Amino acid sequence: MVKNFIAIGSFDGVHLGHRHLFGVLKDLAAEHKMKPLLLVFNIPPKVVMDASHGVLTTLEEKKNLLKKSGMTRVEFLDFKKIKALSKERFFEVLLKKYNMGGILCGKDFAFGKDRGGKIDFIKKACLENGVIFESCSFLEAGGEKVSSSLIRKALKGGDIEAVNEMLGSRYEVSGKIVKGRQMGRKIGFPTANIDFDPLKILPRGVYAVKAKLGRKEYNGVCNIGRRPTVEEGGLPTCEVHILDFNRDIYGRELTAEFIAKIRPERKFGTLGELTQQINRDSILAYKLLKHV
Repeated sequence: MVKNFIAIGSFDGVHLGHRHLFGVLKDLAAEHKMKPLLLVFNIPPKVVMDASHGVLTTLEEKKNLLKKSGMTRVEFLDFKKIKALSKERFFEVLLKKYNMGGILCGKDFAFGKDRGGKIDFIKKACLENGVIFESCSFLEAGGEKVSSSLIRKALKGGDIEAVNEMLGSRYEVSGKIVKGRQMGRKIGFPTANIDFDPLKILPRGVYAVKAKLGRKEYNGVCNIGRRPTVEEGGLPTCEVHILDFNRDIYGRELTAEFIAKIRPERKFGTLGELTQQINRDSILAYKLLKHV
């Protein structure tokens, strides 16, 4: 039976650094006459331990992005079920269950309970079991390693241009359109409220977005926040005002791709002031999206 050359990780965001590793994995597998296999945690371990970290990609988004990246052989791991495995037991699972003939690791990679299986252990275990060990250099941007953590930091700061550059694609949020308070409609700017995964990291503020409904794409303005002008202490919402569009689309799936930040979220004194600002936001969005 042909053995597998394996890489393991959360691959949250499926960013350029991950895609670099996928390319190396495919080359190594071909060189050693093995098959490339990606073992992916369904939820990043740090998020399982502390949900406040949030995720860049939901499981469905991650599956789609991995498919687009050309990784056809992917198996998902449930971290909750394996987090108590010792490093020795985890290595044994890789050998027997996943027919490992080679493993590709980043320089800071570790597995097993409490991340006990660090690079030195993995190298030694590979040598003892006739498994090929290879490490992969990091991709850098601005002198820093391109990582999911760095992207999360940029995203929470609203630096959507840096986020998209490190991802190699546009950051997006998808979900069904649900009814809200319909305040936008009352002031002349109807919005589509996206029912998003609570673990998904969304950058607070107002953004120029490309809104996708089925196969059609529209220009839009997306507001992410708690709507302080119309509601005190409300839950975070994701609302998209699709420019030059006024159709009933409740229940449909909408994807908003973030292009540029327009402004931070703020509280206005009156609904009239809010309406004027949304009008200015829409005009700026037109300009930002004109050639995108």
